[in-house]
Amino acid sequence: MRPLTLLAALALPLATACPGPGATKRSYPEPTAEQITTRLAQARARARSFQAQSTMDYWLGKDRVKGTVLVMGTPGAKVRFNALNPAGESVLADLACDGAGFVYVDVQKNCQLTGPCNADSIAALLGVPLAPDDFFYLALGQAPVLDGATGTVTWDSKLGRELVTLTSPAGTQQLVLDGKDGRWDVLRSELKDPAGKLVWAVEHTDFAETQTADGQALRVPGKSRFRSPDDKADLLVEWEERRINVELGDDKFQLTPPAGLPSCR
Repeated sequence: MRPLTLLAALALPLATACPGPGATKRSYPEPTAEQITTRLAQARARARSFQAQSTMDYWLGKDRVKGTVLVMGTPGAKVRFNALNPAGESVLADLACDGAGFVYVDVQKNCQLTGPCNADSIAALLGVPLAPDDFFYLALGQAPVLDGATGTVTWDSKLGRELVTLTSPAGTQQLVLDGKDGRWDVLRSELKDPAGKLVWAVEHTDFAETQTADGQALRVPGKSRFRSPDDKADLLVEWEERRINVELGDDKFQLTPPAGLPSCR
């Protein structure tokens, strides 16, 4: 072997062993999957309710709509949406989950839906099937995680992100987190069923710290994108006014459809 070739061969292992230009190291000890899921659970526990005004870009039936949506919720499958008419302040669609059942009134089409409160309830208005409690936590930038999951953590040195993969009999979940300065912002969360089919995915940007009504500090996103297996079933949200941990009575989640209103089906 010629001297120059020999030197190149000796240098190759050193080059591949060292981080490339622009590589980022963790500024904190390497976390385990259990430590990360514990942090996420602690963050979820600090969120008891929220009331917000947002601009949503979503599918309403076959129509793409962008307008103001008033939304509120608490854990326990209680959520309420008022989608306002972009041409005015009148309600275009109203959806309420009271913890057990849901009522949906489509004012534009003059029809209604009722049934159990589940992922299909949220999809009736927003087109993305999300369990009410999953929507509640995801709307606040938190990450509901699979029960009884085990996981692995990988460091993305190029982006400086934690890549977490959780698995359980219920499916697989992948999370991308920014742990810098103890923030642990959930930048992305994706859930797949046991067959590997996408259930939902959400991406968050523009995180900022906000004070809750009970004096806690909580980091929340300024923008969110929700996506379902159907490429056309996505939801873009710009969060505007938002109040967290305010008192919301059960009456906020009650909705009675007008008598005689036909079904939307």
